[in-house]
Order: sequence, then C-alpha cells, then structure tokens
Amino acid sequence: MDHLRKPGWLKARLPSQANYFQVADLLKKGRLHTICESGRCPNIGECWERKTATFLILGNICTRNCAFCAVDKGWPQPVDETEPEAVLEAVKAMDLRYVVITSVTRDDLPDGGASIFFKTIRLIKNVWPQARIEVLIPDFKGEAKPLFKVLEAQPDILSHNLETTAGIYPEINRPASHYYRSLDLLRQAKKQGAVTKSGLMVGLGETMTDLKQTLIDLRRSGCDLLTIGQYLQPTRQHLPVKRYYTPEEFEALYHLAMGLGFKEAASGPLVRSSYFADRLYEASRSQS
Repeated sequence: MDHLRKPGWLKARLPSQANYFQVADLLKKGRLHTICESGRCPNIGECWERKTATFLILGNICTRNCAFCAVDKGWPQPVDETEPEAVLEAVKAMDLRYVVITSVTRDDLPDGGASIFFKTIRLIKNVWPQARIEVLIPDFKGEAKPLFKVLEAQPDILSHNLETTAGIYPEINRPASHYYRSLDLLRQAKKQGAVTKSGLMVGLGETMTDLKQTLIDLRRSGCDLLTIGQYLQPTRQHLPVKRYYTPEEFEALYHLAMGLGFKEAASGPLVRSSYFADRLYEASRSQS
C-alpha cells in the first residue's frame, strides 16, 4: 500500500530548551518510563520543555499487540514495588502541579496493576497534595474490582481511551466486544462519581458518521472530557494512515463534541490524550 505524504500542519517542534534535557536526565536517573518516549509522541519536545511528562508505570512492555501502538510488546518484567516512590521523587523534582500517570496493559497480573496505580496516587496525594492527578488506565479485562481499586485512591481524572470507532476495532487487533467493554468501564467509573475522560485517534478509515456515533456512545457512558488527534504510523510494521484530517475538520469535530454535551474537548492534528491535560482539566472545572 502507498504511504500518504504527511501534511505540513503535522510538523512538531524540535526540543531546544534546557528544560527538555533536564527532564530527560531526571527520568533516566529515576529509571522511569514515559509514554512520551515509549509511544513515540510527536509532542515530546514541547511537553518536556514545559516540564511535563506522562509517567508510564508497570514497566514498558505491554502484554497486548495493538496494531497502532509503538509501545514494546512481549512478556513484562516483574513489578517494581519501588516505582511509586520513584514517580513521587520525579514529581517533586519537577515541581509538578498536574501529574498524568498511565501504564502498559499487564494482563499477566491478577489485578492488572491496579494496586501500583493505587499506591502511586495515594503516595503523591499524601506527600505532594498540591498536585492534581490524572490516570489513564487500561481496561483491566473488564473487571470491576481493579477499576474500583484505582478509584479508591481518588484521582482527579479517570481516563480510558476508546481509541477508535467500533468498526475499526478488528483492524487494530482488538475484538469488537472490547469497544463496548471500554464504554462500560467509563460508565462504571462515572457511576462511582469520577470525572471521566477518553481519547480518539482519526485517520484509520472511519467515517464521520462512525465518529459521530462514537461520540454519542461516549456521552451515553457519561464521559466528561475528550481528546481527538490524528493517528500517525509509528513504523512501517504498524497500520498505515488512511487519511490525514485537516485542521478545519478537527475544529468541526470539536464543535460536534461540545454540541453533544462534553464538558470540554481538545481536537487537533497533534492532540494526544495527555496533551495539555492540565488546561483541559481547568477548563472543565470552570464549566462545572
């Protein structure tokens, strides 16, 4: 298949400021992973210059094989029980006021890693209470107990990415049933009183009708906040981009989301689930 030429509006800034290298050094010393690196995020330069990063806990090897994701796949290393402390030290060193924590999917663990999420959230809240905490969690195989364990720690935002429309799920190497499982996770979190968030990527062959239905499904699940960004092929072994959306189309998707009742949304070519997450959180609070 021919690969589409990347349009000019998808150019990300290269790192230039000292903050970027300070963050890189700090993470290396703490032996910490970030989705910024593992997921090959195009915004890594801009975000690290702002001294923000999305911590990737539970190692950097995922037990699933999603066809769009750049994170390494395979059999993970044992859980590092000191990881919560390492994340806390990085949070303090970076003087963070907004912390985003995500993880690889750990289907090898009985609780999917929920206990490490819990420990990390509680440790930061106890020692660094000035920070707001957003967690971007896997689906925990649809099990309620791990989800409730994470929610017990009282993160400020509970995020779980739906990723794409129902019809595209088989193409990204996920059963179609997982689409509804993810919606149910968001619904259960909302029932527990959480502020919920999800993310979508576009350009995999979905239609606007598909996207509108997906936004409706998310709202029916009680999803409060939304990010929409352009899918970018990490390597030639991953799914190719079917189409690049224009900035105007992303603007239209933003207005569609807001018209359907999301508290706030971010929609743009380089938007990712944790991109300027603090601003999305503050914007949503001002509308509460």
